Amino acid sequence: MNEKSKGTVGWLWDFSNHHRGGYITSLICAAAGVACGMAPYFCVSQIIIALMNQVREPGLYGTYCLAAAGFWLLRYLLHDVSTLLSHRATFTVLSEVRGRLAKKLTSVPMGFLMDTPSGRLKNIMVERVDSMETTLAHIVPEMSGNILVSIATIIYLFVLDWRMGLVSLITIPIGLLCYLFMMAGYEKRFSNYVIKNKQLNDTAVEYIGGIEVIKAFHQSASSYEKFTSAAKEAAASAIEWMRSTLLLFSTALSVFPAVLVSVLPIGCIFYMNGTLSLETFVITMILSLGIMGPLVTVMGYADDLGKISTIVKEISDVLTVPDLKRPTEEVTIDHYDIHLHDVSFSYCDTTVLHGINLSIPAGSVTALVGPSGSGKSTIAKLIASLWDVGGGDITIGGTDIREIPLAQLNHTIAYVSQDNYLFDETIRENIRMGDLSATDQQVEEVARRSGCHDFIMQLEHGYETRAGGAGGHLSGGERQRITIARAMLKNAPIVILDEATAYTDPENEAVIQAAVSKLVVGKTLIVIAHRLSTITDSDNIIVMDHGRISAQGTHHALLAASGLYRNMWAAHNAAKDRKSTEGEMV
Repeated sequence: MNEKSKGTVGWLWDFSNHHRGGYITSLICAAAGVACGMAPYFCVSQIIIALMNQVREPGLYGTYCLAAAGFWLLRYLLHDVSTLLSHRATFTVLSEVRGRLAKKLTSVPMGFLMDTPSGRLKNIMVERVDSMETTLAHIVPEMSGNILVSIATIIYLFVLDWRMGLVSLITIPIGLLCYLFMMAGYEKRFSNYVIKNKQLNDTAVEYIGGIEVIKAFHQSASSYEKFTSAAKEAAASAIEWMRSTLLLFSTALSVFPAVLVSVLPIGCIFYMNGTLSLETFVITMILSLGIMGPLVTVMGYADDLGKISTIVKEISDVLTVPDLKRPTEEVTIDHYDIHLHDVSFSYCDTTVLHGINLSIPAGSVTALVGPSGSGKSTIAKLIASLWDVGGGDITIGGTDIREIPLAQLNHTIAYVSQDNYLFDETIRENIRMGDLSATDQQVEEVARRSGCHDFIMQLEHGYETRAGGAGGHLSGGERQRITIARAMLKNAPIVILDEATAYTDPENEAVIQAAVSKLVVGKTLIVIAHRLSTITDSDNIIVMDHGRISAQGTHHALLAASGLYRNMWAAHNAAKDRKSTEGEMV
């Protein structure tokens, strides 16, 4: 089945694929437990009939009492077993769904991740997945078991007397009518609640993440107002959702159990007319009361049934995002020349690159420069296969990168961006992510070569110091040096530095440049730099402008031939002189 065409049931069936045996066993135990819960009603009816018939056998009453107690205990035992089995299966399913979501995020284009706020993805992977627990662990076994036993009991009542069977069901259509009215538009109201809570979640993440900027620029009032506005809208959506269902839900719960309102008067008429035996009347009265308990339990899950479609849709929307399509079998790459042929790319319906043709020889140093938004980083990301080209093709060693498995491509390219993300792990483990098989000695050796060792040893716990969330315990320059060490450990033949020294002060930049020079020996280097002085020795400098190659050549050739490059160089020198003057004044 095409994943896009799956409905809610189809996705739940898919999620539970390897655990259906546990759910089936849980359902059987749940149904047996509900049946055992009904058995005491039958025992009570037999005791009442025996009393009306003036049966004086203590052993008979004792047997029925013991049987009722035994069935009642067995009911709870089977319920516990059912709950244990369903929860064991469910928590494994939830773990697997989270695993699928996490794996999916590694195979989707970067464009999807950039368009989707991290708070929303976190909400789906944590809260939304957790919200499936009730459906899988309770509704599947308990609701199904209660419905099955109720149907079986109703059939038994019809066998006893079809008229009384019908009479016992009179309140059910009224309750169902209330339920149907309640469910009308339920998904829309719950979806509105979900959307408003998404906005609240995104705003909260933005508020917390930007708190430093908010405080620095005295924007706390407006930012706090945005957050409180989102919180009020989320609260209002919840109140509206509850208000629209409360009256009908309460009415349904009141009407469903009121079965004796119809059974008693109509049963009395049949009995007085001689068309209904006393025994059948008593059994009908008692069992009709027993029917309503399971049905009321079923009604209690109405809220969760209304939610599940929205919840599953949010999860499936992520799982059905088109992957970057790549083969699985490795290909042979004899050399690392990179060629872009007529490459175009659009982002959010805006064309970013227009027919780029570019050759990057193996072992060369190629720099991409240009104004902000000119397409420099987009070219780097396309070569690293973080996105797919919109048109044209990119080849490495003569092979289209779309024909190279992602795992092989990841080993071929080391990509270091200006957003140097570190995990909340030790410094040692953050560097080791370049090569998970590296020994501690290899990690420390590459740290020395990248100029990290000295500052690492000055940290409180040396290499065992935790970097903090997103590397927050380190300065921007220190984070960049760690990520370069990580790339150095990876030892990939192609290295892409996407403004990797953007936030580095001049002192650290010298250290990083020295590290980079060791990192790229004998490798193909593509560098995007905002400081033109760092790329003057490049073999080829590509000047980008509005998604097109404006000019290319060596530094000196471009100074002579490219007006845009000359202006950029002049602006760079002016900025450098200004900083130098400011430094002297300080």
